[in-house]
Amino acid sequence: MADEPLLLAELKPGRPQQYDWKASCETWSVAFSPDGTWFAWSQGHCIVKLIPWPLEEAELSCKASERKNRGIKADVRGGGGAKEKTLECGQIVWGLAFSPWPPPGTKERDGLPAPGRSCLILATGLNDGQIKVWEVQTGRLLFSLSGHLDVVRDLSFAPNGSLILVSASRDKTLRIWDLSRDGKQVQVLSGHTQWVYCCSISPDCSMLCSAAGEKSAFLWSMRSYTLIRKLEGHQSSVVSCDFSPDSALLVTASYDTCVIMWDPYTGEQLRTLRHVPLPPALDYGGDIHASSLRSVCFSPEGLYLATVADDRLLRIWDLELRTPVAFAPMTNGLCCVYFPHGGFIATGTRDGHVQFWSAPKVLSSLKHSCRKALRTFLTTYQVLALPIPKKMKEFLTYRTF
Repeated sequence: MADEPLLLAELKPGRPQQYDWKASCETWSVAFSPDGTWFAWSQGHCIVKLIPWPLEEAELSCKASERKNRGIKADVRGGGGAKEKTLECGQIVWGLAFSPWPPPGTKERDGLPAPGRSCLILATGLNDGQIKVWEVQTGRLLFSLSGHLDVVRDLSFAPNGSLILVSASRDKTLRIWDLSRDGKQVQVLSGHTQWVYCCSISPDCSMLCSAAGEKSAFLWSMRSYTLIRKLEGHQSSVVSCDFSPDSALLVTASYDTCVIMWDPYTGEQLRTLRHVPLPPALDYGGDIHASSLRSVCFSPEGLYLATVADDRLLRIWDLELRTPVAFAPMTNGLCCVYFPHGGFIATGTRDGHVQFWSAPKVLSSLKHSCRKALRTFLTTYQVLALPIPKKMKEFLTYRTF
């Protein structure tokens, strides 16, 4: 079993102002920029904090933050000359997504920055159905996207730098936006019968997965914006989904206490990870064994998963072993995300806090590195068509690890 995750740092919002609504302090989303230089935190009360990464010592000692040092300083040391920014969004913030970094050599148009083309941007999904798009370096609002009729619960940028943005909403639709065309709405994806909680674009930009308050997840083509298939296997609402870094695997998490790992190309279920109560000696949650899942995410090398559940635990799973290899006690967890370069995990809570946990640092085996490189451009069907031994095909398609 891996070492228990250590709490490296915890950030807490400052004293909230007086608002008319009561339930507005949750951290529904946290996100790292793809290069790991910025961290975004929806800290409740309509505010998003943009924090340069690594965290600065001065920042950790200020009123709005609290650090719990467990002897590991390297992961939270200060860095860079960028300044923390506060984005006043005017509505409760539910979803966050950073754009990929602009391609090298991108030039500005007519002397003015083309939004997202020459800068890193952050999209925020709001309570009133709007999406506000911000320039990270300056904290400037670039534009607002209107179309959704209810809460924008999640957002996902295409990783290829095309500035295609997908939004998931409680209005039961997903919408596709092209930010390189001033936020033009490209497509509306309908078919869900419940609130859409989560959306995830595959790293190769060929597929989109969406999870709603239904027992199945939907898999869409990012080329034709049509439904490929429904992934059926859960016994309750699917609430979170994520693709592996090579696009060869998809995981879905549900209120049924299970994570299912799928081959997105064939729709086949490869593994089921069940969240069972811990033995009494390890039980951090008292009498509570409500293991409804809230969030799931892949580690950067694709060999581990992190999950947050209502039983007050952060779990780290080894996909080869099919079991959790580490646990950490956390209360009221809502979301989790890995640092892009590995080594730790950020989690958000109902109290508006964000916590940073150590995670196993993995040196991938040569054979896994080769598999990951091949699967980045080969589908399952293409692998099965190769003139290679059956055992090698099973390994390359993750039937074996």
